[in-house]
Amino acid sequence: MTLRDYQQRAIDEVYQYFLDGNDGNPCIVMPTGSGKSHVIAAFCQDVLTRWPHQRILMLTHVKELIEQNAEKMRQHWHHAPLGIYSAGIGKRELGWPITFAGIQSVDRRAEELGHIDIILIDEAHLVNHKNQGRYRKLINDLSKINPALRVIGLTATPYRLGHGLITDAPALFDAILEPVDIIELITRGYLAPLKSKLTDAHLDTTGVTIRAGDYAKDELERAVNTAKNNTATVDEVIRLAGDRRAWLFFCAGVHHAQDVADELRSKDIPAACVTGDTPKAERERLLAEFKAGKLRALTNANVLTTGFDYPDIDLIAMLRPTQSPGLYVQMAGRGMRLKSHTDHCLVLDFAGNIMRHGPITHVQPPAKAGDGDGEAPAKACPECREIVHASVRVCPSCGYEFPKIERQDQARSNADIMGMEPEEVPVDRWEWDVYTSRNSGKTMLRCRYYCGLWHPVVAEYVTLTHDGYAGQKALKTIMAIAQGCKLDMRRFADELDLADLADALNQSPPPAVIEVQKDGKFYRVVNRRWDDDERRVHQEN
Repeated sequence: MTLRDYQQRAIDEVYQYFLDGNDGNPCIVMPTGSGKSHVIAAFCQDVLTRWPHQRILMLTHVKELIEQNAEKMRQHWHHAPLGIYSAGIGKRELGWPITFAGIQSVDRRAEELGHIDIILIDEAHLVNHKNQGRYRKLINDLSKINPALRVIGLTATPYRLGHGLITDAPALFDAILEPVDIIELITRGYLAPLKSKLTDAHLDTTGVTIRAGDYAKDELERAVNTAKNNTATVDEVIRLAGDRRAWLFFCAGVHHAQDVADELRSKDIPAACVTGDTPKAERERLLAEFKAGKLRALTNANVLTTGFDYPDIDLIAMLRPTQSPGLYVQMAGRGMRLKSHTDHCLVLDFAGNIMRHGPITHVQPPAKAGDGDGEAPAKACPECREIVHASVRVCPSCGYEFPKIERQDQARSNADIMGMEPEEVPVDRWEWDVYTSRNSGKTMLRCRYYCGLWHPVVAEYVTLTHDGYAGQKALKTIMAIAQGCKLDMRRFADELDLADLADALNQSPPPAVIEVQKDGKFYRVVNRRWDDDERRVHQEN
Protein backbone atom coordinates (compact mmCIF):
# COMPACT_ATOMS: atom_id res chain seq x y z
CA MET A 1 0.00 0.00 0.00
CA THR A 2 1.13 3.54 -0.75
CA LEU A 3 1.10 6.00 2.12
CA ARG A 4 -0.38 9.45 1.84
CA ASP A 5 2.26 12.18 1.90
CA TYR A 6 1.54 13.26 5.48
CA GLN A 7 1.66 9.64 6.69
CA GLN A 8 5.12 9.25 5.16
CA ARG A 9 6.02 12.63 6.66
CA ALA A 10 5.18 11.25 10.10
CA ILE A 11 7.67 8.42 9.64
CA ASP A 12 10.30 10.78 8.22
CA GLU A 13 9.91 13.09 11.23
CA VAL A 14 10.51 10.17 13.61
CA TYR A 15 13.73 9.25 11.84
CA GLN A 16 14.81 12.89 11.71
CA TYR A 17 14.15 13.27 15.43
CA PHE A 18 16.68 10.56 16.19
CA LEU A 19 19.10 11.62 13.42
CA ASP A 20 19.24 15.03 15.10
CA GLY A 21 20.78 13.34 18.12
CA ASN A 22 17.74 13.32 20.40
CA ASP A 23 17.69 10.49 22.92
CA GLY A 24 14.15 10.99 24.27
CA ASN A 25 10.76 9.59 23.32
CA PRO A 26 8.76 11.39 20.60
CA CYS A 27 5.00 11.29 20.18
CA ILE A 28 3.27 11.52 16.80
CA VAL A 29 0.09 13.61 16.94
CA MET A 30 -2.41 12.89 14.15
CA PRO A 31 -6.17 13.54 14.16
CA THR A 32 -8.72 10.75 14.46
CA GLY A 33 -9.29 9.28 11.01
CA SER A 34 -5.92 10.32 9.60
CA GLY A 35 -4.62 6.75 9.45
CA LYS A 36 -2.33 6.24 12.45
CA SER A 37 -2.63 2.47 11.99
CA HIS A 38 -1.20 2.80 8.46
CA VAL A 39 1.73 4.79 9.85
CA ILE A 40 2.33 2.09 12.46
CA ALA A 41 2.25 -0.65 9.83
CA ALA A 42 4.55 1.11 7.36
CA PHE A 43 6.98 2.10 10.10
CA CYS A 44 7.24 -1.47 11.40
CA GLN A 45 7.83 -2.82 7.90
CA ASP A 46 10.45 -0.17 7.14
CA VAL A 47 12.33 -0.78 10.40
CA LEU A 48 12.47 -4.55 9.92
CA THR A 49 13.46 -4.15 6.26
CA ARG A 50 16.40 -1.93 7.25
CA TRP A 51 17.29 -3.70 10.51
CA PRO A 52 15.92 -7.28 10.40
CA HIS A 53 16.97 -8.15 13.95
CA GLN A 54 14.98 -5.39 15.66
CA ARG A 55 12.07 -6.40 17.88
CA ILE A 56 9.01 -4.16 18.10
CA LEU A 57 6.24 -4.13 20.72
CA MET A 58 2.98 -2.39 19.75
CA LEU A 59 0.92 -1.52 22.85
CA THR A 60 -2.59 -0.20 23.36
CA HIS A 61 -5.43 -0.59 25.86
CA VAL A 62 -8.41 -2.01 23.93
CA LYS A 63 -8.67 -5.14 21.84
CA GLU A 64 -10.40 -3.32 18.97
CA LEU A 65 -7.28 -1.19 18.40
CA ILE A 66 -5.04 -4.27 18.59
CA GLU A 67 -7.16 -5.96 15.92
CA GLN A 68 -7.31 -2.85 13.72
CA ASN A 69 -3.58 -2.23 13.91
CA ALA A 70 -2.77 -5.89 13.20
CA GLU A 71 -5.18 -5.90 10.24
CA LYS A 72 -3.53 -2.80 8.72
CA MET A 73 -0.13 -4.40 9.29
CA ARG A 74 -1.15 -7.41 7.19
CA GLN A 75 -2.58 -5.13 4.49
CA HIS A 76 0.79 -3.40 4.17
CA TRP A 77 2.85 -6.55 4.62
CA HIS A 78 0.93 -9.72 3.81
CA HIS A 79 3.42 -12.05 5.47
CA ALA A 80 4.32 -9.72 8.35
CA PRO A 81 6.10 -11.59 11.17
CA LEU A 82 3.68 -10.58 13.89
CA GLY A 83 2.07 -12.13 16.92
CA ILE A 84 -0.81 -11.00 19.11
CA TYR A 85 -0.80 -11.16 22.90
CA SER A 86 -4.20 -10.23 24.30
CA ALA A 87 -6.44 -12.04 26.75
CA GLY A 88 -9.47 -10.23 25.28
CA ILE A 89 -8.70 -11.61 21.81
CA GLY A 90 -7.72 -15.02 23.19
CA LYS A 91 -4.19 -15.10 21.77
CA ARG A 92 -0.85 -15.33 23.60
CA GLU A 93 1.76 -15.30 20.84
CA LEU A 94 5.31 -14.35 21.78
CA GLY A 95 8.71 -14.58 20.10
CA TRP A 96 7.77 -12.68 16.93
CA PRO A 97 9.70 -9.67 15.59
CA ILE A 98 6.46 -7.64 15.99
CA THR A 99 4.09 -8.19 18.89
CA PHE A 100 0.72 -6.44 19.09
CA ALA A 101 -0.33 -6.53 22.73
CA GLY A 102 -2.83 -5.23 25.24
CA ILE A 103 -1.15 -3.47 28.13
CA GLN A 104 -3.40 -5.25 30.62
CA SER A 105 -2.11 -8.60 29.35
CA VAL A 106 1.64 -7.90 29.30
CA ASP A 107 2.35 -5.29 31.97
CA ARG A 108 3.89 -7.95 34.23
CA ARG A 109 5.50 -10.04 31.49
CA ALA A 110 8.70 -8.20 30.68
CA GLU A 111 10.83 -11.31 31.14
CA GLU A 112 8.66 -13.27 28.70
CA LEU A 113 8.75 -10.45 26.16
CA GLY A 114 12.53 -10.26 26.49
CA HIS A 115 14.69 -7.87 24.48
CA ILE A 116 12.57 -5.16 22.85
CA ASP A 117 14.13 -2.40 20.73
CA ILE A 118 11.10 -0.19 19.99
CA ILE A 119 7.79 0.25 21.79
CA LEU A 120 4.95 1.91 19.89
CA ILE A 121 2.02 3.09 22.04
CA ASP A 122 -1.33 3.86 20.41
CA GLU A 123 -3.53 6.30 22.42
CA ALA A 124 -0.33 7.46 24.12
CA HIS A 125 -2.13 10.16 26.12
CA LEU A 126 -3.19 7.36 28.48
CA VAL A 127 0.39 6.85 29.68
CA ASN A 128 0.73 8.25 33.19
CA HIS A 129 2.78 11.44 33.48
CA LYS A 130 4.23 10.18 36.73
CA ASN A 131 6.47 7.15 36.88
CA GLN A 132 3.63 4.81 37.77
CA GLY A 133 0.90 2.76 36.15
CA ARG A 134 0.93 -0.25 33.82
CA TYR A 135 2.71 1.39 30.88
CA ARG A 136 5.47 2.98 32.96
CA LYS A 137 6.05 -0.25 34.92
CA LEU A 138 6.43 -2.35 31.76
CA ILE A 139 8.69 0.24 30.10
CA ASN A 140 10.90 0.40 33.20
CA ASP A 141 11.16 -3.40 33.31
CA LEU A 142 11.96 -3.68 29.59
CA SER A 143 14.52 -0.87 29.88
CA LYS A 144 16.44 -2.97 32.39
CA ILE A 145 16.69 -5.70 29.75
CA ASN A 146 17.59 -3.23 26.97
CA PRO A 147 18.76 0.21 28.19
CA ALA A 148 18.70 1.45 24.56
CA LEU A 149 14.94 0.89 24.31
CA ARG A 150 13.06 3.67 22.46
CA VAL A 151 9.39 4.55 22.95
CA ILE A 152 7.29 6.24 20.25
CA GLY A 153 3.75 7.38 21.03
CA LEU A 154 0.78 8.06 18.77
CA THR A 155 -2.33 10.02 19.71
CA ALA A 156 -4.91 12.47 18.43
CA THR A 157 -5.00 14.34 21.75
CA PRO A 158 -1.53 15.16 23.16
CA TYR A 159 -2.66 16.12 26.64
CA ARG A 160 -3.90 14.48 29.82
CA LEU A 161 -6.46 15.92 32.20
CA GLY A 162 -4.82 17.27 35.34
CA HIS A 163 -1.32 16.94 33.86
CA GLY A 164 -1.26 19.24 30.82
CA LEU A 165 0.63 18.48 27.62
CA ILE A 166 2.02 14.96 27.40
CA THR A 167 5.55 16.37 27.16
CA ASP A 168 5.27 18.32 30.43
CA ALA A 169 7.72 16.92 32.98
CA PRO A 170 7.88 14.34 34.40
CA ALA A 171 6.08 12.82 31.40
CA LEU A 172 7.48 9.91 29.40
CA PHE A 173 7.43 11.80 26.10
CA ASP A 174 9.89 14.55 25.21
CA ALA A 175 8.70 15.92 21.88
CA ILE A 176 5.57 16.25 19.77
CA LEU A 177 5.72 15.51 16.05
CA GLU A 178 2.66 16.89 14.23
CA PRO A 179 2.84 16.05 10.51
CA VAL A 180 -0.76 17.10 9.76
CA ASP A 181 -3.76 18.80 11.37
CA ILE A 182 -7.54 18.64 11.08
CA ILE A 183 -7.81 21.68 8.85
CA GLU A 184 -5.41 20.27 6.24
CA LEU A 185 -7.14 16.88 6.25
CA ILE A 186 -10.56 18.42 5.68
CA THR A 187 -9.27 20.88 3.09
CA ARG A 188 -7.69 18.03 1.13
CA GLY A 189 -10.78 15.83 1.37
CA TYR A 190 -9.40 13.17 3.73
CA LEU A 191 -11.85 13.91 6.57
CA ALA A 192 -15.48 14.97 6.67
CA PRO A 193 -16.25 18.25 8.43
CA LEU A 194 -18.57 18.54 11.40
CA LYS A 195 -21.50 20.94 11.49
CA SER A 196 -23.09 22.04 14.73
CA LYS A 197 -26.38 23.65 15.62
CA LEU A 198 -27.21 25.55 18.78
CA THR A 199 -29.68 23.39 20.71
CA ASP A 200 -32.70 24.58 22.65
CA ALA A 201 -32.15 22.00 25.40
CA HIS A 202 -29.08 22.38 27.65
CA LEU A 203 -27.81 20.04 30.37
CA ASP A 204 -27.11 22.02 33.53
CA THR A 205 -24.02 21.10 35.58
CA THR A 206 -24.53 23.72 38.28
CA GLY A 207 -23.43 22.32 41.63
CA VAL A 208 -21.71 19.23 40.21
CA THR A 209 -18.38 18.66 41.96
CA ILE A 210 -15.14 18.73 39.96
CA ARG A 211 -13.12 15.66 40.94
CA ALA A 212 -9.70 14.82 39.45
CA GLY A 213 -10.21 17.61 36.93
CA ASP A 214 -13.58 16.48 35.54
CA TYR A 215 -17.16 16.28 36.73
CA ALA A 216 -17.74 13.67 39.44
CA LYS A 217 -19.36 10.81 37.53
CA ASP A 218 -22.07 9.93 40.04
CA GLU A 219 -23.12 13.55 40.58
CA LEU A 220 -23.00 14.33 36.87
CA GLU A 221 -25.25 11.42 35.97
CA ARG A 222 -27.78 12.38 38.62
CA ALA A 223 -27.79 15.96 37.36
CA VAL A 224 -28.36 15.21 33.67
CA ASN A 225 -30.24 11.90 33.70
CA THR A 226 -33.76 13.14 34.36
CA ALA A 227 -36.98 12.31 32.56
CA LYS A 228 -37.36 15.96 31.55
CA ASN A 229 -33.83 16.15 30.09
CA ASN A 230 -34.09 12.85 28.27
CA THR A 231 -37.43 13.73 26.68
CA ALA A 232 -36.23 17.18 25.64
CA THR A 233 -32.93 16.04 24.13
CA VAL A 234 -34.37 13.03 22.31
CA ASP A 235 -37.26 15.08 20.90
CA GLU A 236 -34.82 17.71 19.63
CA VAL A 237 -32.53 15.10 18.05
CA ILE A 238 -35.49 13.60 16.21
CA ARG A 239 -36.61 17.05 15.06
CA LEU A 240 -33.18 18.09 13.77
CA ALA A 241 -31.96 14.74 12.42
CA GLY A 242 -34.01 14.72 9.23
CA ASP A 243 -33.01 11.74 7.11
CA ARG A 244 -29.73 11.10 8.94
CA ARG A 245 -29.32 7.38 9.39
CA ALA A 246 -26.65 6.68 12.05
CA TRP A 247 -26.94 8.52 15.37
CA LEU A 248 -24.35 8.10 18.12
CA PHE A 249 -25.13 9.33 21.65
CA PHE A 250 -22.45 9.99 24.28
CA CYS A 251 -24.04 9.75 27.71
CA ALA A 252 -22.95 10.57 31.26
CA GLY A 253 -23.17 7.04 32.68
CA VAL A 254 -24.57 3.55 32.27
CA HIS A 255 -28.05 4.33 33.60
CA HIS A 256 -28.17 7.50 31.51
CA ALA A 257 -27.27 5.58 28.34
CA GLN A 258 -29.92 2.94 29.08
CA ASP A 259 -32.60 5.55 29.82
CA VAL A 260 -31.85 7.54 26.66
CA ALA A 261 -32.07 4.33 24.60
CA ASP A 262 -35.44 3.58 26.23
CA GLU A 263 -36.64 7.11 25.40
CA LEU A 264 -35.58 6.67 21.76
CA ARG A 265 -37.39 3.35 21.48
CA SER A 266 -40.51 4.89 23.01
CA LYS A 267 -40.47 7.32 20.04
CA ASP A 268 -40.21 4.40 17.56
CA ILE A 269 -36.49 4.95 16.86
CA PRO A 270 -34.63 1.62 16.57
CA ALA A 271 -31.98 2.05 19.28
CA ALA A 272 -29.67 0.08 21.55
CA CYS A 273 -27.27 0.78 24.41
CA VAL A 274 -23.64 -0.31 24.72
CA THR A 275 -21.73 0.00 28.00
CA GLY A 276 -18.70 -1.57 29.61
CA ASP A 277 -21.04 -4.18 31.12
CA THR A 278 -22.38 -5.33 27.75
CA PRO A 279 -21.20 -8.92 27.10
CA LYS A 280 -18.69 -9.24 24.27
CA ALA A 281 -20.93 -11.21 21.91
CA GLU A 282 -23.89 -8.90 22.55
CA ARG A 283 -21.76 -5.83 21.99
CA GLU A 284 -20.42 -7.12 18.68
CA ARG A 285 -23.97 -8.00 17.56
CA LEU A 286 -25.29 -4.52 18.40
CA LEU A 287 -22.39 -2.76 16.66
CA ALA A 288 -22.93 -4.93 13.58
CA GLU A 289 -26.64 -4.09 13.53
CA PHE A 290 -25.85 -0.39 13.88
CA LYS A 291 -23.43 -0.51 10.96
CA ALA A 292 -25.94 -2.51 8.90
CA GLY A 293 -28.64 0.11 9.46
CA LYS A 294 -30.90 -2.12 11.55
CA LEU A 295 -30.37 0.26 14.46
CA ARG A 296 -30.68 3.97 13.79
CA ALA A 297 -29.32 5.09 17.16
CA LEU A 298 -26.69 3.80 19.55
CA THR A 299 -26.20 5.15 23.05
CA ASN A 300 -23.04 4.50 25.03
CA ALA A 301 -21.22 5.34 28.23
CA ASN A 302 -17.42 5.51 28.11
CA VAL A 303 -16.87 2.75 25.53
CA LEU A 304 -17.07 4.17 21.98
CA THR A 305 -14.65 7.10 22.23
CA THR A 306 -11.69 5.03 20.97
CA GLY A 307 -11.38 1.88 18.92
CA PHE A 308 -14.79 2.27 17.27
CA ASP A 309 -14.62 2.91 13.54
CA TYR A 310 -17.83 3.44 11.59
CA PRO A 311 -17.43 6.14 8.93
CA ASP A 312 -21.15 6.59 8.18
CA ILE A 313 -22.03 8.11 11.56
CA ASP A 314 -23.85 11.28 10.49
CA LEU A 315 -25.17 12.59 13.82
CA ILE A 316 -23.47 12.85 17.19
CA ALA A 317 -25.44 13.87 20.26
CA MET A 318 -23.24 15.02 23.15
CA LEU A 319 -25.10 14.37 26.40
CA ARG A 320 -21.90 14.06 28.40
CA PRO A 321 -20.56 17.37 29.75
CA THR A 322 -16.81 17.14 30.31
CA GLN A 323 -13.93 19.33 31.42
CA SER A 324 -11.56 17.09 29.44
CA PRO A 325 -10.56 18.55 26.04
CA GLY A 326 -9.26 15.12 25.05
CA LEU A 327 -12.59 13.41 25.66
CA TYR A 328 -14.37 16.21 23.80
CA VAL A 329 -12.14 15.79 20.74
CA GLN A 330 -12.42 11.98 20.89
CA MET A 331 -16.23 12.18 20.93
CA ALA A 332 -16.33 14.65 18.04
CA GLY A 333 -13.78 12.62 16.09
CA ARG A 334 -16.17 9.68 15.75
CA GLY A 335 -18.03 11.67 13.09
CA MET A 336 -15.12 12.85 10.93
CA ARG A 337 -14.46 9.90 8.67
CA LEU A 338 -15.55 10.14 5.04
CA LYS A 339 -19.08 8.89 4.47
CA SER A 340 -20.84 6.99 1.72
CA HIS A 341 -24.02 9.09 1.74
CA THR A 342 -23.27 12.63 2.98
CA ASP A 343 -20.45 15.15 3.16
CA HIS A 344 -20.55 15.96 6.91
CA CYS A 345 -21.67 14.91 10.38
CA LEU A 346 -24.09 16.97 12.49
CA VAL A 347 -23.08 17.51 16.13
CA LEU A 348 -25.79 18.43 18.64
CA ASP A 349 -24.04 19.55 21.78
CA PHE A 350 -26.54 19.55 24.64
CA ALA A 351 -23.63 19.34 27.08
CA GLY A 352 -22.04 22.74 26.41
CA ASN A 353 -18.71 21.21 25.39
CA ILE A 354 -18.22 23.48 22.36
CA MET A 355 -18.75 26.52 24.57
CA ARG A 356 -16.41 25.02 27.17
CA HIS A 357 -13.53 24.06 24.87
CA GLY A 358 -14.06 25.97 21.62
CA PRO A 359 -13.78 24.58 18.06
CA ILE A 360 -11.96 21.26 17.83
CA THR A 361 -9.45 22.86 15.45
CA HIS A 362 -8.19 25.13 18.27
CA VAL A 363 -8.55 23.10 21.47
CA GLN A 364 -5.95 23.99 24.11
CA PRO A 365 -4.40 21.45 26.51
CA PRO A 366 -5.68 21.41 30.08
CA ALA A 367 -3.73 23.11 32.84
CA LYS A 368 -1.54 21.05 35.13
CA ALA A 369 -3.16 20.48 38.50
CA GLY A 370 -1.64 22.63 41.22
CA ASP A 371 0.94 24.08 38.84
CA GLY A 372 1.02 27.82 38.42
CA ASP A 373 4.11 27.84 36.23
CA GLY A 374 2.47 27.02 32.90
CA GLU A 375 1.39 29.52 30.26
CA ALA A 376 -1.87 31.12 31.36
CA PRO A 377 -4.82 31.46 28.97
CA ALA A 378 -4.62 34.89 27.38
CA LYS A 379 -6.44 37.42 25.24
CA ALA A 380 -5.47 40.61 23.45
CA CYS A 381 -6.86 44.01 24.39
CA PRO A 382 -8.86 45.31 21.39
CA GLU A 383 -7.66 48.87 22.02
CA CYS A 384 -3.90 48.53 22.55
CA ARG A 385 -3.28 44.82 21.73
CA GLU A 386 -1.75 44.22 25.18
CA ILE A 387 -1.74 40.48 25.92
CA VAL A 388 -3.44 39.85 29.26
CA HIS A 389 -4.81 36.92 31.24
CA ALA A 390 -8.19 35.66 29.99
CA SER A 391 -9.85 36.57 33.31
CA VAL A 392 -8.76 40.25 33.26
CA ARG A 393 -11.73 42.65 33.10
CA VAL A 394 -9.75 45.92 32.74
CA CYS A 395 -6.62 46.25 30.57
CA PRO A 396 -3.69 47.30 32.82
CA SER A 397 -2.08 49.26 29.97
CA CYS A 398 -4.90 51.40 28.58
CA GLY A 399 -7.82 50.90 30.95
CA TYR A 400 -10.12 49.28 28.37
CA GLU A 401 -13.02 47.46 30.07
CA PHE A 402 -13.73 44.05 28.55
CA PRO A 403 -17.47 43.44 28.08
CA LYS A 404 -19.10 40.81 30.25
CA ILE A 405 -20.07 37.76 28.21
CA GLU A 406 -23.38 36.26 29.18
CA ARG A 407 -23.62 32.48 29.14
CA GLN A 408 -26.11 32.34 26.28
CA ASP A 409 -24.08 34.78 24.16
CA GLN A 410 -20.96 32.72 24.81
CA ALA A 411 -22.76 29.55 23.77
CA ARG A 412 -23.86 31.15 20.52
CA SER A 413 -20.43 32.60 19.78
CA ASN A 414 -18.83 29.16 20.13
CA ALA A 415 -21.56 27.13 18.39
CA ASP A 416 -19.30 26.41 15.39
CA ILE A 417 -17.53 23.18 16.34
CA MET A 418 -15.09 23.40 13.43
CA GLY A 419 -14.13 27.08 13.62
CA MET A 420 -13.47 26.87 9.87
CA GLU A 421 -15.00 29.78 8.00
CA PRO A 422 -11.90 31.75 6.96
CA GLU A 423 -11.74 34.74 4.66
CA GLU A 424 -9.09 34.88 1.93
CA VAL A 425 -7.19 38.19 1.91
CA PRO A 426 -4.49 39.19 -0.64
CA VAL A 427 -1.29 40.49 0.99
CA ASP A 428 0.56 43.54 -0.31
CA ARG A 429 3.45 43.39 2.17
CA TRP A 430 4.37 42.31 5.70
CA GLU A 431 6.41 43.87 8.49
CA TRP A 432 8.09 41.91 11.27
CA ASP A 433 9.37 43.33 14.55
CA VAL A 434 10.04 42.32 18.15
CA TYR A 435 7.15 43.06 20.50
CA THR A 436 7.42 43.17 24.29
CA SER A 437 4.31 42.64 26.38
CA ARG A 438 3.90 45.49 28.84
CA ASN A 439 2.08 43.14 31.18
CA SER A 440 4.29 40.04 31.29
CA GLY A 441 7.55 41.56 30.00
CA LYS A 442 7.97 38.66 27.57
CA THR A 443 9.20 39.29 24.06
CA MET A 444 7.79 37.77 20.93
CA LEU A 445 7.77 38.22 17.18
CA ARG A 446 4.99 40.31 15.67
CA CYS A 447 3.98 40.32 12.02
CA ARG A 448 1.69 42.90 10.48
CA TYR A 449 0.12 41.96 7.15
CA TYR A 450 -0.92 44.92 4.97
CA CYS A 451 -3.83 43.77 2.83
CA GLY A 452 -4.80 46.65 0.60
CA LEU A 453 -6.60 49.91 1.13
CA TRP A 454 -9.93 48.55 2.30
CA HIS A 455 -8.90 45.75 4.67
CA PRO A 456 -7.55 46.46 8.16
CA VAL A 457 -4.01 45.45 9.05
CA VAL A 458 -3.83 41.85 10.32
CA ALA A 459 -1.43 41.30 13.22
CA GLU A 460 -0.21 38.00 14.61
CA TYR A 461 2.12 37.23 17.49
CA VAL A 462 4.60 34.32 17.50
CA THR A 463 5.52 33.49 21.10
CA LEU A 464 8.88 31.81 20.55
CA THR A 465 10.22 32.78 24.00
CA HIS A 466 7.27 31.28 25.87
CA ASP A 467 7.56 27.97 27.68
CA GLY A 468 5.60 24.77 27.19
CA TYR A 469 2.77 24.42 24.71
CA ALA A 470 2.76 28.05 23.52
CA GLY A 471 6.48 27.91 22.73
CA GLN A 472 6.23 24.58 20.91
CA LYS A 473 3.32 25.79 18.79
CA ALA A 474 5.14 29.04 18.01
CA LEU A 475 8.19 27.11 16.82
CA LYS A 476 6.08 25.03 14.44
CA THR A 477 4.44 28.21 13.17
CA ILE A 478 7.73 29.97 12.41
CA MET A 479 9.13 26.86 10.74
CA ALA A 480 6.04 26.68 8.51
CA ILE A 481 6.40 30.36 7.61
CA ALA A 482 10.11 29.88 6.89
CA GLN A 483 9.29 26.97 4.61
CA GLY A 484 6.73 29.07 2.75
CA CYS A 485 9.01 32.06 2.18
CA LYS A 486 12.07 29.84 1.66
CA LEU A 487 14.04 31.23 4.60
CA ASP A 488 16.89 28.94 5.69
CA MET A 489 16.44 28.56 9.45
CA ARG A 490 19.74 26.74 9.90
CA ARG A 491 21.48 30.07 10.38
CA PHE A 492 19.49 30.49 13.63
CA ALA A 493 20.14 26.95 14.92
CA ASP A 494 22.85 27.88 17.45
CA GLU A 495 21.27 31.03 18.85
CA LEU A 496 17.81 32.41 18.11
CA ASP A 497 17.95 36.20 18.07
CA LEU A 498 14.44 37.59 17.55
CA ALA A 499 15.66 40.88 16.04
CA ASP A 500 17.85 39.08 13.50
CA LEU A 501 14.99 36.70 12.65
CA ALA A 502 12.61 39.64 12.18
CA ASP A 503 15.11 41.31 9.82
CA ALA A 504 15.51 38.11 7.83
CA LEU A 505 11.75 37.71 7.51
CA ASN A 506 11.38 41.32 6.38
CA GLN A 507 13.76 40.54 3.53
CA SER A 508 11.75 37.45 2.54
CA PRO A 509 8.68 37.41 0.27
CA PRO A 510 5.33 37.59 2.09
CA PRO A 511 2.53 35.17 1.25
CA ALA A 512 0.37 36.14 -1.67
CA VAL A 513 -2.76 35.30 0.30
CA ILE A 514 -3.60 34.73 3.96
CA GLU A 515 -6.76 33.14 5.29
CA VAL A 516 -8.08 34.82 8.41
CA GLN A 517 -10.89 34.30 10.88
CA LYS A 518 -12.60 37.12 12.74
CA ASP A 519 -11.74 37.07 16.44
CA GLY A 520 -13.67 39.87 18.10
CA LYS A 521 -12.60 43.10 16.39
CA PHE A 522 -9.41 41.54 15.05
CA TYR A 523 -8.34 38.69 12.80
CA ARG A 524 -6.46 35.46 13.42
CA VAL A 525 -4.26 34.00 10.65
CA VAL A 526 -5.11 30.36 9.94
CA ASN A 527 -3.48 29.72 6.54
CA ARG A 528 -0.89 31.25 4.23
CA ARG A 529 -0.20 30.67 0.55
CA TRP A 530 2.73 31.85 -1.57
CA ASP A 531 2.44 32.44 -5.32
CA ASP A 532 4.91 29.72 -6.22
CA ASP A 533 3.56 27.19 -3.76
CA GLU A 534 -0.11 26.24 -3.82
CA ARG A 535 0.20 24.31 -0.55
CA ARG A 536 -1.42 25.96 2.42
CA VAL A 537 0.87 26.56 5.36
CA HIS A 538 -1.14 26.23 8.53
CA GLN A 539 -1.14 28.45 11.57
CA GLU A 540 -0.41 26.35 14.67
CA ASN A 541 -1.55 28.76 17.38
